[in-house]
Amino acid sequence: MWSKRRQPAERRMNCMQVARVLQAYLDGETDEVTARRVAAHLEDCRRCGLEVETYRKIKDALTRRSEPDAEAVERLRGFAEGLLHSGENGEEGRTRQGFDPIP
Repeated sequence: MWSKRRQPAERRMNCMQVARVLQAYLDGETDEVTARRVAAHLEDCRRCGLEVETYRKIKDALTRRSEPDAEAVERLRGFAEGLLHSGENGEEGRTRQGFDPIP
C-alpha cells in the first residue's frame, strides 16, 4: 500500500536538474551526493552525455585559447534553448540544433 520513499541520494535527476548543476559538476564543485546523482543520470541519458562532451570540447578550446568548435557552440546554444522551452520534466521541446528525438 505505502511505497517506500527514496533517500535523497537515490532520487533520479531529470535533464533540467542536471543542466542546472552540470558546469559545477564538471568543475568538481558539487557535493558528493549531487555528483553521484549527476553521474547516475549521465550513465542513462545520451542527450546529457552529449552535452558533457560539448562542454568539455569548449572548455578544452578555451584552455588552449583557441576558437571553440562552431558546431559545439551551436549544440550548446540548442541545448540551452531547448531547456528554456522545455516542460517541467526537462524532456520536452528538445528538437533544435541536433536534439531530435533519439530512436
